[in-house]
Amino acid sequence: MNTLLWFNNDLRLTDNEALQQAASNTARLLCVFCIDLQWFKQGRYGVQALGAARQQFLNESLTALSSQLEQLGQVLHIAFGEPTSTLGALIDKHHINRVVRSQHSGFNENQQWQNLKQQYPESQFESYDTFTIFKHEQLISLDAFPSSFSKFRKIVELMPIDAPLGRPEQLPPPILTSIQFDALKKLSPKSVKTPLFSGGETRAITHCKNYFASAAASTYKETRNELAGWAHSSKFSPWLAAGCISPRFIIKQLREYEYEHGANDSTGWIFFELLWREYFQWLAKHYDERLFCFSGIHHKKPLSSFYPQRFKQWAAGNTQWPLVNACMRELNTTGFMSNRGRQIVASCLVNELGLDWRCGAAYFEQQLIDYDVASNWGNWQYIAGVGADPRGGRHFNIEKQTRQYDPEQQFIRRWDGDTALQFPTDHVDAADWPMA
Repeated sequence: MNTLLWFNNDLRLTDNEALQQAASNTARLLCVFCIDLQWFKQGRYGVQALGAARQQFLNESLTALSSQLEQLGQVLHIAFGEPTSTLGALIDKHHINRVVRSQHSGFNENQQWQNLKQQYPESQFESYDTFTIFKHEQLISLDAFPSSFSKFRKIVELMPIDAPLGRPEQLPPPILTSIQFDALKKLSPKSVKTPLFSGGETRAITHCKNYFASAAASTYKETRNELAGWAHSSKFSPWLAAGCISPRFIIKQLREYEYEHGANDSTGWIFFELLWREYFQWLAKHYDERLFCFSGIHHKKPLSSFYPQRFKQWAAGNTQWPLVNACMRELNTTGFMSNRGRQIVASCLVNELGLDWRCGAAYFEQQLIDYDVASNWGNWQYIAGVGADPRGGRHFNIEKQTRQYDPEQQFIRRWDGDTALQFPTDHVDAADWPMA
């Protein structure tokens, strides 16, 4: 039997059931990561799906995975093109009998998977839950999908969590020996000059162990809302988003930390936020394409529109609110923003600027290193009042947030957020409006 393993959101060897299952009962193994060229084309609102910072992190993660596979006698093949047709060509050419992947939360990714299954009904297709804490079998007994995070948490927080799997000691021989990283790098000539994060499983595990080797977890709840500071939050999210580390691995490290140093509200809050991430993953799977709909998962149409000039100013960090400007300039420079900053700028876009929440979600998709489809679009729906928030949306007072989280305006000055606007919001000039 020849097996194709479609890597996607699981760029690691440790605790990767899809990899372990693919490697079992097969004569040869084809490891593939597919680069969809649509990621690099401008879509709605003039942004693309994959920006320079996230691609740089992806390149690093793929390079690291390739090196790890090579040590086990395998090769990571980089395929370019629309995944269904590109993977289909590999299935035909190499007589693939079995296709394996990690389960994905994204509607488009699951549509591609279903299309592939329909094209090859004689082949065996398998998906494994490597991106989430829980498995589908553990949640299948739910009578209905919980309408709020609180209801979800009460159901799952006492459920048993599987221990993370180890890494395989050997793999079947490869079907292909080619690799195309040079072509991948050429797609994004820009790079982040001073990246905060480096991709790859080794970096992820090192960061995780260093974090729990410090005392930061014991004060996490008190510091998590800070706008800046490496140790103020866990910073696991970029590696989680790319699948360089699994949530089960992090939870194991957390439990070991609690056993040694004691559990408190802060360590409990780390687990609490991992459950929030978990909720959005299963919400995305449940609602499918409604995650991207203007009216959200509950068919509530907000009062907003799309004003190109306002969006352009917000994205560039050139609004009348210095804190918003600082957060957006940090994002544009580093590919990262604090959780508190994300809530503030999202509320500004939805409430102060009256913009379609989807343009903000699309911009975050382009810019954020730690973008994952479920968490990003689920959180934006939450802020816009069309998602899982029982309160019907969140409106943050920007001046109050500034006084509370940047009273000395150190963060604002760090990112030149107080630079005066050269023109007011809604200024119209024939040279720059409407936005291309």
